[in-house]
Amino acid sequence: MAAIELDGVTKRFGDVTAVRDLSLRVEEGEVYGFLGPNGAGKSTTINMLLDFVRPSAGSVRVLGMDAQADSVAVRARTGVLPEGYDVYTRLTGRKHVEFAARSKGVSVDPDAVLDRVGIADAADRRADEYSKGMRQRLVLGMALVGEPDLLVLDEPSSGLDPAGAKEMRDIVREEADRGTTIFFSSHVLGQVEAVCDRVGILREGELVAEDSIEGLRDARGGDTRLVVTVAGRVDGAVDSVRGLDGVTDAGLDGETLTVSCSSDAKTRVINALESAGVTVEDFKTEEASLEDLFLAYTDEASGGSDGPAATTHDGDPTDGRAGPDAGADSDVEAASNAAAEPSEEDADAESDADTEVRT
Repeated sequence: MAAIELDGVTKRFGDVTAVRDLSLRVEEGEVYGFLGPNGAGKSTTINMLLDFVRPSAGSVRVLGMDAQADSVAVRARTGVLPEGYDVYTRLTGRKHVEFAARSKGVSVDPDAVLDRVGIADAADRRADEYSKGMRQRLVLGMALVGEPDLLVLDEPSSGLDPAGAKEMRDIVREEADRGTTIFFSSHVLGQVEAVCDRVGILREGELVAEDSIEGLRDARGGDTRLVVTVAGRVDGAVDSVRGLDGVTDAGLDGETLTVSCSSDAKTRVINALESAGVTVEDFKTEEASLEDLFLAYTDEASGGSDGPAATTHDGDPTDGRAGPDAGADSDVEAASNAAAEPSEEDADAESDADTEVRT
């Protein structure tokens, strides 16, 4: 069964189409990277999965349920780390986790949750004393409460140092091993490349590519980069290399010649250089990174366009309305339900309770 299934989904905000005829399927237990430049429609798509935004056309199913008719049941089985989400500064880390557990009707050990995300030693500190990275870890911990069947992570490494980003990747892998489906959106493409089984690339509301990273490389012609350290006069040898079968580009930077070519052209490149009298001191092969593929697909699809001008924090257009048809600006407010954000009343109650205890 598919954990996420969108069929012909379109979302319009007035005259702006944020998502256009989008169809995608994410299998249970899959780690799916959802990529796109600002304005691509990623946040709008995530909001439709959680029924914070209603599609103008098409259908959305999550965990085998209708995302609109069964939205409460979907959120009960989903952990969400939304981009731009913040915490309540007057509550401790422990109180946040306890509230998330109560909201989902589950029993958890808050210390174990906070230890897993690396902030157990700050469990009893108020969140206003947390750094940005610590807050990000806290919200990730809240998303993990209740062992959700689906994790929706929007820019999960935001604010994390390299060690924190690695811990986040480890948690993603652990959850995937447990059978959790993970829908992972990020601009840090190295993070995506390290953990995702498949990726989909969105551009101006349309899915322009979807495959494994290796599949995307093959679809682009299977080019690799041959990086050659040369010595001596190169002169016209670069032009000769550019003219070889299987070579798509070649450029010289000082003593480093970088050649984009098919795998079977590498030997021809080295032979051509040596035949031209160039001394090849060293060479190595690099596969196209996800960043290279991302730029290739989005540039090709856009024709150099910068996308819609009317944007919010993720670039998705919004018409400013509240309720189920709100745009991307509703992400933080609406995601509080899925991420178990305490209400102001809860914060006041916690503060009053603390006062009673002290007195």
